[in-house]
Parts: sequence; C-alpha cells; structure tokens
Amino acid sequence: MPLRVYHSRCRAEVYTGLQYMKVSTLRALSPADGRYADKANELRDIFSEYGLIRFRVLVEVRWLQCLADEASIPELAPLSSVMKDVLNHMVDDFSLDDAERVKEIESSTNHDVKAVEYFIRERLGDGPETASLKDFLHFGCTSEDINNIAYALMLRSARADAILPRMRDVRARLQSMAHEHAGIPMLSRTHGQTASPTTLGKELANVVARLDRAQKQFRDVEIRGKFNGAVGNFNAHAITYPDADWPAISARFVESLGLDLNPYTTQIEPHDWTAEYAHALMRYNTILIDMCRDIWGYVSLGYFTQKVAKNEVGSSTMPHKVNPIDFENAEGNLGLANALLGHFAEKLPISRWQRDLTDSTVQRNFGVATAYLLIALASVTKGLGKLQVNADAISADVSEAWEVLAEAVQSVMRRYGIPEPYEKLKALTRGQAVTKELLQEFIGTLEIPDEEKKRLLELTPDAYTGLASDLAGDI
Repeated sequence: MPLRVYHSRCRAEVYTGLQYMKVSTLRALSPADGRYADKANELRDIFSEYGLIRFRVLVEVRWLQCLADEASIPELAPLSSVMKDVLNHMVDDFSLDDAERVKEIESSTNHDVKAVEYFIRERLGDGPETASLKDFLHFGCTSEDINNIAYALMLRSARADAILPRMRDVRARLQSMAHEHAGIPMLSRTHGQTASPTTLGKELANVVARLDRAQKQFRDVEIRGKFNGAVGNFNAHAITYPDADWPAISARFVESLGLDLNPYTTQIEPHDWTAEYAHALMRYNTILIDMCRDIWGYVSLGYFTQKVAKNEVGSSTMPHKVNPIDFENAEGNLGLANALLGHFAEKLPISRWQRDLTDSTVQRNFGVATAYLLIALASVTKGLGKLQVNADAISADVSEAWEVLAEAVQSVMRRYGIPEPYEKLKALTRGQAVTKELLQEFIGTLEIPDEEKKRLLELTPDAYTGLASDLAGDI
C-alpha cells in the first residue's frame, strides 16, 4: 500500500503504507538487512533511500500546493481539480521506479534534492498550468527546508507506525504477567544478598511502571520543522513578495504536515528535538536492558524455565542447555541502538556557523538505530513468551530464608518501645544461619502484647511480602 497524503488549503494528513523490498540477506553488511532483516521490514519504506526520496517529493509537492493556495502570490493561480489530482497522484503513488528515476537525475546533477525538483518538473510535463507551477517549484527553499521536514516525517512515522506499537506489545505482555503472578512470593536480593521478600508480579509491575513513564516521554517528544529559507530569515521570500506574511505561511505549511514549527533557525533546524527523541529512546532502552539482565539472572536461579522447540539447539556440545538467548540478544541490540542514538543526540545539535554537512551523513543512520531497537523488542517479546514460572524453585528459596523476618521483628519491637531493637536483631542474625526455631525462640522472649507475639510467631518468610500483591494487581 503506497503512502497517502491528502492536501487542501495547506492541510495534509500523512499515512504511511508498507512495501516489502527484498534484500540479499546473505551478502548484507548490516545484520539489520541480513540475519534480522525480517524484524525491520516495516522500516524500509520509511528510512531507506527510497523512503527519503519519497518524503522529499511529498514536501516539494505540498509546498507547491501551499503556494498555489496563497492569495498573496497572484502569479500562481489556484490549482485546477485536474492539477490537484496530478500532484496528489505524484505523492500517493510514488513508486520504486520513480525513485530510480530520481537517482538517474541525481547522477547528472550531483545534488539529491535538486534531482527531486527536476523529477517533479519532468512529471508535470508541458501544459497550460505547468509553466507557472515549474517556476514556483522549490520557491524560497534551501535543500535543508526539504530535508528537515522529510526527516521529521520519517521519525514521526517510525514512532507512530513501528516503535510505539512494539512498545505497547511489550508493556501489555509484562502487565499480563504482573497480574498473573501478583501473589507468587519471591525472595528479593539487594546487593545480591537475601532481602525482604517481594512477589514475582510486583517485580514485573515495577518494570511496567518505568516503561510507562519512558514510553510517554518518547511519545510526547515534539517533532519540529523549519521552513524559512537559506539562513532562516525568509530572505528570498521577503524580497520577492514583501507584503506576504511568510512566518504565518511557513507555520501553516509545517503544521499541515503534523509537525511543530521551529521559527528561529539558521539554514538548518538545530536538531534539538532530534536529540530529545534519541534520549527518550535511550532511557526506554536502558530500562529494558535492566529488565533483560534481571530476567537472565532469574533464569539462572531456576525461577523461570523456558519453553523449548523440538529441534532447537541450546549448545553445540552440551545437549541439556536451554539458554536465555532472547534476552541476551535484546540486550546486545539495545546497546547498539543506544550507541547510535547517543551519537545522534551529541552530534546533531552541533553545526559550524549557519550550517555544515556533518549532520547529513549521520541522519541517514536513523533507520539503523531504529532497526536495532525493533530487533531487540522482537527478542524481548519472544523471550517473555517462552518464560514459564518454576514455582517450586521460587518457593524453596524464600521459604527457608528466615533471616528476612529480622526486619519484621525489629520493626514491631520499635512500636512497643523495646530498646535497641535493630542492634538486638543484628546480634541474633548477622553472620550466622537463622532458623525458624532460633527466631521464634527470640520472639518468645519479647515483652509485647500476646496478640502481636502470636502474629510474629505465625509469620513465615513467604507471607512477609507487604502490599506487593496488591501493587502488582493494580498496575
């Protein structure tokens, strides 16, 4: 399904369709186009060279249509219905053959954006309306006016159509697991040591809460665009049509594409919002890395087993192994995504004077970073789907950890004014094995109300989980 963008009075809606483009995976330089190609297919029409050309054509055409709607430009008559259809068709049905033609033109112009302009001129042909239209193609624009809007639309489309849906899938699976396992007591391990029990569901709920916040921050990043000429001052616009309200026209145009206007720029949009976009993704990815490492550890402890496929091999030499490879794969790809995203955030907002070209080659890698993220999200989703709770292993750990009740006992002692409660429990429990008998004998000596003493004597490690189950159920 091709890209659909409909235009009226400088208003446009952008819908991105997806086309599958076959690649030779065995000879691909990048795993995103090789081993993991199927996990990044939905990005190909967005971030590929084809996608960039397609969005450039969109911007050029929509700007031409916007100018034709502008009463302050009398030399450009309003478009006929036929010409509107011609221009909309040029965008809506942009094809791989069209992109190839643009590349052919670029081979002689040696300028990628100018090649797009010449392509549109070529497609307009010769007719009663086309002469004036061709004169106003790319009017007042520098290449970066076209490029910054194109990249903004690409990142907007990737966020809405590829990244956020995958994020929601991961969140939904974790939430379901948090609810399902809300009441399963589990030993905590602060600093790697036994600590007050929690529940398996509550630990998953913690991740859901963190991801919710990070996902919202990413979703709410303002995607900005500039359309103000060679150095950001409407120089050519104002000298040609001094009575036109160019800041207002520019704002209408940028906002018609679903973007937020940046009115103060040099030749380039300064990419601050792109850094925010990258940083928001990095924070989300870091939370997932943390989760992957924790689940890896729980698999190692036997808290989780993994569903196995009949013919799957865990080790080339050890037949018994079922490795947590999905979480390892996700961690590695999240790290790769973050490395690129970090470079985007650090590099792109920096440009010498009114512009240099260092941003151009870097922006072409947006799709690579996003591909690694999608690969990771696919691995996380697959890994979570393979997990099976080993309730016996979890219970065996927590039920024998009587030392964790030292916190409960000393806290009740504080309530009833028994002196030095922490110190007494420290002397009783630290550096030695704590058994049920040892702890209950100590509780029996406490001068506290009988009902409180009875409650402490009946307390077991797996019952000492506070409000964990409720908190997990509420996420």
